[in-house]
Amino acid sequence: MSQRSFSAQRSTAPRDHWFLYVLLAFAGALLTFVGARAEQKAADDTTFRKLIDSYCAAWSSGNPDNAAKFYAKDDGLVFYDVDPFSYTGWKQYDADSKKSFSAGTTITMTAGKELNVTRHGNIAWTTVPLNAVVKHKDGKTEELPIRYTGIWEKHGKSWLIVHEHLSVPSPGN
Repeated sequence: MSQRSFSAQRSTAPRDHWFLYVLLAFAGALLTFVGARAEQKAADDTTFRKLIDSYCAAWSSGNPDNAAKFYAKDDGLVFYDVDPFSYTGWKQYDADSKKSFSAGTTITMTAGKELNVTRHGNIAWTTVPLNAVVKHKDGKTEELPIRYTGIWEKHGKSWLIVHEHLSVPSPGN
């Protein structure tokens, strides 16, 4: 082997190592990011499971004041309910809910296991099936499967609902 070919091989070797170091650093950073994202997802799932279960308990209490802490109070916010169709702002939602409960209607809500949480910064949306048992003043009871979508916004340390959509499947679905 000539002196020239040996030195040519030797001078490229450090460049090859540099590429390998960069590749390893990138892979390490990627693994760290993926691990951190998985931890954040697990924390979000736990946080919103507690929020949704507390939300159901608050509405099941029959007192909208207990549910009020979950809602942002901005006037222009829209909340879609099963009946009536929608409310604009918490004040309207609260007033109508109090009328329903004072008329003798009770509701017991439980959240299903299939909670999905998607979060981007200070905004998160949740979807979960709910089961509602509604007891009317006349003694009639109806069980409603409800599809729930909630849009949450972080205000300080608290997550508040800024929009929600409740719907029931069509008969036979």
